[in-house]
Amino acid sequence: MTKISPAASVSPDFNEIDARARASYQKIFSRPASLLVASGKQNGQTRPCYAGLTGALIANLSVTEVTDLPQIYANARQAGQNWNTLGFSKRKEVILKFVDELLRLREEILDLVQWENGKNRSSAYEELYDVVSNSLYYAKNAHRLLRSYKTAGAVPFLTRVQVNQIPKGVVSIISPWNYPLTLAFSDAVAALMAGNAVVLKPDSQTPFTALAIAALLERAGMPSYVFQVLNGSGAALGSAMIELGNYMMFTGSTAIGREIAAMSGKQLTGFSAELGGKNGMLVRADAPLERAIPAIAKACFASSGQLCISIERIYVHSQIWEDFVPAFTKYVDSMQVTADFAWDADMGPLISDKQVTKVLDHIADAVAKGATVLSGGKLVPQVSARAVRPTVLTGVTADMHVYREETFGPVVSLYKVDTDEQGIEFINDTPYGLNAAIWSGNVRLAQDLAKQIQAGSVNINDGYAATWGSVRAPLGGWKDSGMGYRHGVAGITKYTDSQTVATQRLVHIGAPDFVGQERWAKLLTKYLQGRRWFS
Repeated sequence: MTKISPAASVSPDFNEIDARARASYQKIFSRPASLLVASGKQNGQTRPCYAGLTGALIANLSVTEVTDLPQIYANARQAGQNWNTLGFSKRKEVILKFVDELLRLREEILDLVQWENGKNRSSAYEELYDVVSNSLYYAKNAHRLLRSYKTAGAVPFLTRVQVNQIPKGVVSIISPWNYPLTLAFSDAVAALMAGNAVVLKPDSQTPFTALAIAALLERAGMPSYVFQVLNGSGAALGSAMIELGNYMMFTGSTAIGREIAAMSGKQLTGFSAELGGKNGMLVRADAPLERAIPAIAKACFASSGQLCISIERIYVHSQIWEDFVPAFTKYVDSMQVTADFAWDADMGPLISDKQVTKVLDHIADAVAKGATVLSGGKLVPQVSARAVRPTVLTGVTADMHVYREETFGPVVSLYKVDTDEQGIEFINDTPYGLNAAIWSGNVRLAQDLAKQIQAGSVNINDGYAATWGSVRAPLGGWKDSGMGYRHGVAGITKYTDSQTVATQRLVHIGAPDFVGQERWAKLLTKYLQGRRWFS
């Protein structure tokens, strides 16, 4: 029987939590949040938005109509041109002031993220840290990353070439509910610093964190219409966002990503995406278990497992299986699941009944087909109707849904392997290629093994935070896990078009009249032969 820690068994006071969250909400929004919804008419359609943490009604929020989008994008296009004209230094000033506001109101922002999403506070803080880190990186480095540069031309000394990076214009972003702060702005800040306007559509379950970003940007001096937030469903607004924008950044499921990619291709609109994952970890025989186990648990259960890059499959070397499994199970048994603002919680509830149903269905299907639940597998009704214990499974086989399908919840499956090669083969046996991890006492060997893993990011002696937090390096999914990259140089240049400007001096490129075509071709051939050996 799963043990529930004392802290997790205490029913939270939702009235007190809601009261605190509403006070934080008032500090963040100096004017009604509905006024920050792009063309959300006060007398138009509204929809109720509920708190993922407590289930309380946050507010009825105005809805953006698809008929509003042409004007929204026209406003964005004009505002973006002016924003680009301001130059890097002014854009940097606005983003740095935004960072100041975010840090000044950090506790209130964390309250809002938790209230909307339901995640535990330390996972919410990871979002804030990530947004600040990305904002500082791009604010301070965009001028260097996008600086025009000179390169060799067609004819030495006669052709001058300069390469410029020109902003796309209006970048459309569709962000998911699981990381409402990070995925709403960490992509947007790169687009903004590149000189674009941004039209953001957050998930309908978590619109207020995105609107809080808009409120803080407004205080920081962001010009009107440069950053606009839509409220509505992707089905209603997505097609028009692709048609009217100059680039689409999407984070979400692989199935929806394929549809958006097809529509973007038809429009010849730039597109990048982070999509689904079924991320694996190899625990080698020399892994330092005492240090590894808490970090491995975090890799599986951070943000209640509702994380694209969380670990759902662990391949443990047979030599340490008997040590690892009971130690890991004991640690997971001790994890605290709560629904409040306490910093010591390991997990919060899931965001919705739909997520709970999917997670429990995966567990039930696995058990019915012979899997064993070592820890968790149940609701914690004392905490919340959507609180699920972190769950550890063994005996998972290929006929079970949890074997290949992304659970996107607090469930991890353990598998025994006899060699590193076998573990890597299993990690790669998936259509996804988003994230992976290796735990080992031999870092150099682990680095070599990482090159054999078919994933865009591989963490050594960590689960996901090391690669995600390295904002100077590109991060993206392979195979069915995405297209393109965020972070680093690639994360900002994708929001620009490269322009080559070549200036020809003295003579045109071609045979002079007094030489003749054949003689000119012979001279060019000698030139090319010289380049073969000397350039």
